[in-house]
Amino acid sequence: MKRTLQDVLRLCEEKEIKIIDFKMTDIDGRWRHLSIPVGRLNEDTMIYGIGFDGSNYGYAPVENSDMVFIPDLDSATIDPFAEVPTLTMIGDVMIIDRPINRPFDQYPRNVAKRAIEYMKETGVADEMIVGPEYEFYVFDDVAFSNDPQSSGYEIEACQAEWSNGNNGFQVRHKAGYHTSLPLDVNQDLRNRIVLMMEEWGVAVKYHHTEVGGCGQLEIEVELGEMTQMADNTMVAKYIIKNAAAAEGRTATFMPKPVAGEAGSGMHVHMHLFKDGQPIFYDEDGYAQLSDVALWFIGGMLEHAASLCAITNPSTNSYKRLVPGYEAPVTIGYAMANRSAVVRIPAYAKAPKNKRFELRNPDATCNPYYAFAAILMAGLDGIAKKIDPHERGWGPYDFNLYDLSEEEQAKIDGLPKSLGEALDALEWDHEYLTRGGVFPERLIQIWLKKKRAELDELNRIPTPAEFKLYYDL
Repeated sequence: MKRTLQDVLRLCEEKEIKIIDFKMTDIDGRWRHLSIPVGRLNEDTMIYGIGFDGSNYGYAPVENSDMVFIPDLDSATIDPFAEVPTLTMIGDVMIIDRPINRPFDQYPRNVAKRAIEYMKETGVADEMIVGPEYEFYVFDDVAFSNDPQSSGYEIEACQAEWSNGNNGFQVRHKAGYHTSLPLDVNQDLRNRIVLMMEEWGVAVKYHHTEVGGCGQLEIEVELGEMTQMADNTMVAKYIIKNAAAAEGRTATFMPKPVAGEAGSGMHVHMHLFKDGQPIFYDEDGYAQLSDVALWFIGGMLEHAASLCAITNPSTNSYKRLVPGYEAPVTIGYAMANRSAVVRIPAYAKAPKNKRFELRNPDATCNPYYAFAAILMAGLDGIAKKIDPHERGWGPYDFNLYDLSEEEQAKIDGLPKSLGEALDALEWDHEYLTRGGVFPERLIQIWLKKKRAELDELNRIPTPAEFKLYYDL
């Protein structure tokens, strides 16, 4: 049952709410917000929305940037980090038009919604269920600078083997997986984070320490409807970062914040349903997957390089996608094989649970764009009946890291840099624009923005370059 404005106003009265906060997503996938006194929330807010300048969010030209935000009342939640009692909401962004406003087609949440509508129009399925896994690091302190005369960073983590400020219980290099107390110094913090996520409406499966010995953690959530899970991803990142900050610590979703340690990904589990029935299951298929499921995999692998420009959109992403750190580097699929880009979990045996995961994404992505792009690639595979086995993409039921360099060279690989991924997106994005899901203008804005980031970083000397080249 959907909430009405009166329901929300009663909640505000019961909880003595003073401020209404609206959270909106920019092109990169960061939340921005604006707030109003509670008395300003009324019927006009729901009809006419709250006006803002969309050009400052990374999309929309300055000459046509007036937009309005319409809150989603069902998302209303008490913000646990606001000192003044605050009710926060996400929502949708509309572009001002006559006779009525219309959804702004570049806004991340609208892109995800349009992808679901397009899926329904194809008749393939009516529900996309996804489940992201959130990997991140929590450090005691971080400092970094990028000045003309000085550049570098420094991390402090009391449990790390290189830390001088610990109690003698150090976690060895790449040995953090499922460590227990007293090595697991983040147990209580994770517990508090998980309880806040549950209170916000994000159902959690479990949480634990991850491989990275200097503070890598993971929280895995229950699967849910695609747009809702993109919402939940924004919520999870907000809670994780603010809960750490509230305790004087710092959390990061950078894919590779520590050289030589395990990187942080955001594996995405997925399956499709139609009329309430799973369409990825076939008792007689490979790994009990249906032809439709294999075609979906085929579409993701066909477009893997261009997908990376959206699912792995930072230069740091490609410092994680290297051999030897449980991160995928080759394009292929397999059963229960974490070295493949697409992994089919062996434990998911029931028809309603039969699914697979895409292992290359990381949490520097905009989750709305990333989930929508994954769906569009899979739908393209279904439409073209792309058989991943016939294309030579597997199944790879062996450790891809154990192959010789000569054997690995025969297997298609993921892009090795953001530049390679952006080049792939430039020539391979027609599948994203079908049905008006990703506007062509958004693709071009994305390419221009990301190439500008890449150009800027390529011009900055790094400490590692001083080590390699200073004395030449």
